[in-house]
Amino acid sequence: MTPGEWMLVNASLPLRDEKLLYTLTIRDGIWLAVEPQEGPVYIPDAVPIDGMQGDRPDERIVDLGGKVLLPGLVDAHMHLDKSFCLPQVGNASGTLAEAVNNYSAAVPGFSKEEIKARIVRSALQAVSFGTTAIRTHLDFHARWGAEVALRTVEAALEAKEELAPYLELELFPLAPYFRFADKETEVLEEAIRMGMTGIGSAPHLSPTPERDIDSLFRLAEKYDLPLDFHTDESDDPNKRTLEYIAKRTVERGWSGRVTVDHLCSLAAMNDMDAGKLIERMVESRLTAVTLPGANLYLQGRHDGFPVRRGVTRVKELLAAGIPLASASDNIHDPFHPFGRGDLIQIGLITAYAAHMGSSADIRTILRMITEIPAAILGLEGYGILAGNKADFVVLDGMTPEELFTMLPERRWIYRRGGWLRLAAGRAGWNEPRLERYWNEAAQRLPFGQFRAGRA
Repeated sequence: MTPGEWMLVNASLPLRDEKLLYTLTIRDGIWLAVEPQEGPVYIPDAVPIDGMQGDRPDERIVDLGGKVLLPGLVDAHMHLDKSFCLPQVGNASGTLAEAVNNYSAAVPGFSKEEIKARIVRSALQAVSFGTTAIRTHLDFHARWGAEVALRTVEAALEAKEELAPYLELELFPLAPYFRFADKETEVLEEAIRMGMTGIGSAPHLSPTPERDIDSLFRLAEKYDLPLDFHTDESDDPNKRTLEYIAKRTVERGWSGRVTVDHLCSLAAMNDMDAGKLIERMVESRLTAVTLPGANLYLQGRHDGFPVRRGVTRVKELLAAGIPLASASDNIHDPFHPFGRGDLIQIGLITAYAAHMGSSADIRTILRMITEIPAAILGLEGYGILAGNKADFVVLDGMTPEELFTMLPERRWIYRRGGWLRLAAGRAGWNEPRLERYWNEAAQRLPFGQFRAGRA
């Protein structure tokens, strides 16, 4: 085989047909062929993936031995700039309100270098688990002045450039919701011109949510960008900015370009009211993201028993045909002290929270961390199909049930024509530059000795 070619045999593709094994051929980072096998095949020259080194010319044929191969995992909602800041920014009450206030107050003291280190560190940790694309929301505290607000933007843009060989990073600044006047809008527009992928915000936290939503749609039209809203992250069933977002999406012709996240109040309201809002979501072609880990942790803090847990109506949204992804949200910060950027773990939490344990449910959850978020992010050439990009992860398990039961640590990640991570390799990484980025970022952080996600 030529230096740019790889052949993978005995691959299990649960997103395609679990009854079959497949032979897959890669040339220069592109799927050349995806062919079903009549049964397991034996090729004398094939190297078992468990023993692969990844850089030897005699390892161009790899036997997966029935292990699951998925297209690169896609995280549709993270906050990379805030990750690993919990040692500096605490949250005694565990509430969303305290997390917002404490982080906002601490922002002026963070350097660009520290913010960039957080983004690189947490993004690479997600890569180590098989993620190859992330949409991250960037805190944008324009009330502290342009220099503070744009510090995060500059850090994210630098990190995006450095991380480009390893993952696709989408950047959505969280438009101001404490005060959204002309001065703040000017700073936001400067950030957009610097190279943002889209525009985000959390209008349910604003005293003037409808006015803010209108302003954001005008900006989206001006710069031809998608919108992604933190939406009704509240136990209050009367929080319904979702209804206005859906209305404006249709009126402004932005259907298919607006994503709504969290949707906790849907879980707090009665079935009839929730059903009407879900119908509006369908009519306006909104896409959605559930964040089960953070919402299970944050919501219901003021309840006596029974305690509401905040996770949105996952099954109802899926049944309505709404594209719904499941994502990580925050890692070790005042909003969520746990998490590690592992979407298989997030899939398991989704299954628990949404009572999704049937065979069909488990496969739906796999799509909620792969194909569905890839469509929400608008990724081109995604998926295991001849002609598409060969960005994928092989997991040490034979079935979707095994993945969510065992949460296998051993994962082999391939992107852009080479292996990024080998389960048997030193510290997992198969490229010295990746190891250097990881170490440099970790050393800058107060929590720098933490090594979750490393083999």
